[in-house]
Amino acid sequence: MTTSATAVIGGVDTHKHTHYAAAIDDHGRFLGHQEFPATDRGYQALLDWLRGHGDLRAIGVESTGSFGATLTRALTKAGERVIEVNRPNRLARRMDGKSDRLDAEQIARAVLGRVSTAVPKAKSGPVEVIRTLRVTRASAVKARTQAFNTLWGVMIGAPSPLRDELVVLTKRTLVNRCLRLRPETDDLLSLTADDDRLLLAAVKTSLRDLARRWKSLDEEIKNLNRQIEALVRAAAPELVELHGVGVEIAGQFMVTAGDNADRIRNEAAFAKLCGVAPQPASSGRTTGRHRLSRSGDRAANSALYIVTIVRMRHHQPTRDYVERRTAEGLSKREIIRCLKRYIAREIYANLPRPQTGTATQTTATSAAT
Repeated sequence: MTTSATAVIGGVDTHKHTHYAAAIDDHGRFLGHQEFPATDRGYQALLDWLRGHGDLRAIGVESTGSFGATLTRALTKAGERVIEVNRPNRLARRMDGKSDRLDAEQIARAVLGRVSTAVPKAKSGPVEVIRTLRVTRASAVKARTQAFNTLWGVMIGAPSPLRDELVVLTKRTLVNRCLRLRPETDDLLSLTADDDRLLLAAVKTSLRDLARRWKSLDEEIKNLNRQIEALVRAAAPELVELHGVGVEIAGQFMVTAGDNADRIRNEAAFAKLCGVAPQPASSGRTTGRHRLSRSGDRAANSALYIVTIVRMRHHQPTRDYVERRTAEGLSKREIIRCLKRYIAREIYANLPRPQTGTATQTTATSAAT
């Protein structure tokens, strides 16, 4: 039997339509399990059920960025401590098998044993709005590229008089010219199969429709760019002012950190999150050796690389640092690794933090020197 003094740890295995919860006490004893619908009413019922076992200390939630995102927001809003748990206990899975109940229990035990300690992203502020718009824009950019590639392929295979007219045009001029194409008839069934006009009418119709699609997606992307720029500049003005950090790069760093950037303990943790923290690779008599981290957010790592290359070309203090380190015998790759680590420190210092205020701007290159 449990009492209100019992310290309870919860674990939730999330799915599309339902969430499966399990509860253990602070000594690891299993208290119960139950399934709940993935709705607002179900989230409240899950929370009430966990609280009914005693003093709820923490709740481990799987997939806080996808199926568990809405549940995480609801639990955080209710004042509960939520821990992100993404990797199951593989040894326990091999020994005991897999089920929703076992997964939920292992999630709770990962929190109890401090195997998982990460605080999930809040996903409830301006950064989440920026992330959503960026995802939408990325999809539109991909579709726009696909539309133009299809248009180009159709144009290349068009009858000679039309192809010769269009093949010499630049990208945007080609799209605008295709928008003005007028087939002899829009009813292709009215033409016979051996009519020479049939192929030409079909090609013109395809080119016109593809150009309309490209134009529509282009306008959508421009509108999204304006919205994203306004949001990023309002949320992180100091970050955008850093040398080599534009709106796109700043937006990526904000998405990587999340609305609650204070969940990242220090600049070393942020560097590890971005994949620029060197990892020990010593063994036996080989000591002091490190290797490049391949983990972390690769999009943030790419953003750091872009900032590094821009500064190496146009930022005089960085150019001086590169010359000095080159004279010391370091290769260009090693210098870039060092600069990415220093720039990560500068980015972390300028991330927006609503709770503690915006940090004072620092200079990455001065840290290197």
